[in-house]
Amino acid sequence: MGLMLPGEQPPASGAEHPDHGSLDPADNRTRSSVITARAAHTFEPVGRSVAAARAFVRDTLQGWGFGDVVDDAVVLTSELVTNAVVHAGTAAEVVCLRSGDGVRIEVSDRYPEREIPLQSSGVAMGSPDREGGRGLQLCAALATRWGVEYSPAHKHVWFRLDLPERQVGTRTAGPSVSTELLPLADERVRVAVIQIDSEGAVSAWNDDAQELFGYPAKQIIGKPLTDYAAWPHTPGTSTGIAEALRLSRWEGSYGIRAADGRVVPVYASHLRVRDPQGEPSTVCLLVRDDERAVLATPQRGTAPESAHRADGQSTDPFETFIGSPAPDDLDGLLQRTVERSRDMLDGDAAFLLLATDDETELEVRATTGLPSARQRFARVPVDTGSGRYGTARMPAVHEDLSAVPGAVPLLNGTGMRSVVTVPLKVEGRLTGSLGVAAEGAGRYSNEEALRLQFAADRIALAVESARLGELERLRRGSLSFLVEASDLLAGTLDRDQTLALMAQMTVPTLATWCAVYTIADTASEPYLSYVLHEDEERIDGLKALLGRIDPPEPVPTPGARIWPAPARAAHEAALEASVRSLDDEPHHLGSGIGSTLTTAASVGGETVVLPLVARNRVIGMLVLGKPSEDHFRQENLELAEDLSRRAALALDNSRLYSERMAISQSLQRSLLPPDMPEVPGVEVEVIYRAAGEGNEVGGDFYDLFTIPDGAYGFAIGDVCGTGPEAAAVTGLARHALRLLAREGYSGPAVLERLNNAILDEGERSRFLTLLYGELRPQEDGSALLKVVCAGHPLPLRLRQDGSVEAAAEPQPLLGVMDDLELYEQTVRLEPGDVLLCVTDGITERREGSRMLGDDGLAEVLKGCTGLTAGAVAARVMRAVERFAADSPSDDMAILTMRVPEPQRN
Repeated sequence: MGLMLPGEQPPASGAEHPDHGSLDPADNRTRSSVITARAAHTFEPVGRSVAAARAFVRDTLQGWGFGDVVDDAVVLTSELVTNAVVHAGTAAEVVCLRSGDGVRIEVSDRYPEREIPLQSSGVAMGSPDREGGRGLQLCAALATRWGVEYSPAHKHVWFRLDLPERQVGTRTAGPSVSTELLPLADERVRVAVIQIDSEGAVSAWNDDAQELFGYPAKQIIGKPLTDYAAWPHTPGTSTGIAEALRLSRWEGSYGIRAADGRVVPVYASHLRVRDPQGEPSTVCLLVRDDERAVLATPQRGTAPESAHRADGQSTDPFETFIGSPAPDDLDGLLQRTVERSRDMLDGDAAFLLLATDDETELEVRATTGLPSARQRFARVPVDTGSGRYGTARMPAVHEDLSAVPGAVPLLNGTGMRSVVTVPLKVEGRLTGSLGVAAEGAGRYSNEEALRLQFAADRIALAVESARLGELERLRRGSLSFLVEASDLLAGTLDRDQTLALMAQMTVPTLATWCAVYTIADTASEPYLSYVLHEDEERIDGLKALLGRIDPPEPVPTPGARIWPAPARAAHEAALEASVRSLDDEPHHLGSGIGSTLTTAASVGGETVVLPLVARNRVIGMLVLGKPSEDHFRQENLELAEDLSRRAALALDNSRLYSERMAISQSLQRSLLPPDMPEVPGVEVEVIYRAAGEGNEVGGDFYDLFTIPDGAYGFAIGDVCGTGPEAAAVTGLARHALRLLAREGYSGPAVLERLNNAILDEGERSRFLTLLYGELRPQEDGSALLKVVCAGHPLPLRLRQDGSVEAAAEPQPLLGVMDDLELYEQTVRLEPGDVLLCVTDGITERREGSRMLGDDGLAEVLKGCTGLTAGAVAARVMRAVERFAADSPSDDMAILTMRVPEPQRN
């Protein structure tokens, strides 16, 4: 490092440095921009160089009296040197150039294969969540000016920080204010000057001290100050009066017990000094606490109007530490905090943990210099003990972690030796913990703990406010998520679709991958029913891995529990694949273990199991997983638990619905007639539509079956009502018709006996309209029909000339009267004639006040001349459907019979 000696001639204003360019010639500030000093150092490409570079810049700027820009300069240097020695893997040269109004710092590396960005391409800034790539972002945010210069073998990134304007010779000043705004004080402000020797005893006591506290000097000199100091024992603060007296500088409030027994609140400023013989002592200046403005050090870095900014706003201590503008999100705020803390104490790493609501655990939320991806959202207990985070509630310094293994679990295996941790507290409640660590032992003492505690006190409230805001957003998002999930799950009763919805709602919102195990009954083993990964190409490998391990135990205890089996199995599979690949040819190595290693990385993180409990029975398990070294947030686990309860009920409802649908469909199919026989010389077509979703059989029915003497019985009927009750009478009617007709009974006798059977049902009986007939094909090509129409819509006959007429007369319906006398009528269908039989769901089709009716049906039938039986039935059904926009509310049946015309040669 080289400095310009007094008397040396500086280079001309605006002259270029031979190696590092020049200061910006566009600088029109009135103060001199002449380079007055230069310091340079080269750092090797090792991790420790980053901390060394920070110390170099800090020492250089403080030596130049540039304390106002030290923090920003250290932050920028740290990021740029990290890019060079860590990410680019090359040595970094840091050059500090001092001028009268600011400092320029250059960081150069020698990355020989660096790609020069095209001027036409957009600049893509790095993500704030990444460890590297943020140097230029920070330069843009903090530096007065900055730039990048490329050469074939070097890259220079430079930034300039201007000193704040202030009057010559003035360190800090306050604005001119009215008399009413000045601090109140007694008629005479007394400043007690007390000197404490190295043993902690009072060695000097001035007259103002005697006036303030009532003790003469001879009474108190030689006695320990601790006998008179009323030190505040604030929970979570370990720095006492003895420690404060040994610090190089300290400011704060405490009390002094006066001679009259009362405690006088004082504000004190301690300064550690040494005499010519090297003996240390502490000089204490004390004033009444309400007169603290006399001694309190103004916030560093303010403009000449130290109490107010240019816009009239009061200076915020939080912004002084964190920088302005402050990040507007919690993660950004926490990341900025750990970076500033690390740089402030010249550490190699820093971390910040936030407390859970019950203050029993701490969750890792931000780190720098540590493997953040591995530690993020990991939790450690607050309680003391081996392997626990025992220093959370009070400041602590560990000079050598190797002597106290497990004292800070977060740093295990990181190579950090010394660490200082302080609590973040809001109104006495623990909200988090902030720590800075270094690779070397003995790097930190109580002085650094006090500095870090001051910083933590400045940011604690802002962090807690941001955390509460994040929790509120998460809770609102959780409510919206659960409402949407409930709607989706309630919208289906299909089991497979419910399983798919469960998985799709958790991936990737709550987890990286998901598996659903189902349990058919208490005697069945869990079955892997569904697997989903956010990367579809990994689903097969994940399913194969889970298929090789035993499923989790179906424990009904609510809440998520850790399931280590998948991660363990993935690790073992990857290890076995790696061992096997050693015997393969080199060109097989990548393809042989690639899939296994990919699957292992997918399930190598935290895996949890949530029981699916419905109606006091475990019906399955929901398994959620993270990739390697990743952890779940507690808020996400609580949300997953709420989702699992809703999903379990939806899954059980779909199971019950599927079972009942299977039973219902089986019973309904038993009520439908088997395949209808082919009638020689006669075309027969049937269309049947049952009303209601999922119903295959309703109150309408039809049948066509063989009876003795080469005849065929046919029937179309309508039971009062729809649904299962009507379907029960349908089954009775259809089976009774077949049985009685095959016993040789005539049509009227068949219906009379069916009428008695319906009446015997008592309260379960329902009246029934029925058209029954016997069909006998004739040798001349015609067909002879004997029909009985018991209260049913009359059958219509379509002749070849297009005329339509009723083919029977109406008679009483069944199921109403005991003594029923019916008769049959004979109808002959000539070649080309059509007989149309329908139920009242056809004729009573409505659109508003209009009804299709018998006349409307006859008009439709008139247009069916020359059509086959199937075409006639289809045209009638199409006309009925188009008659009204609404879905049919009644069962509908159509039976058509047509005697085809003889084919001509």
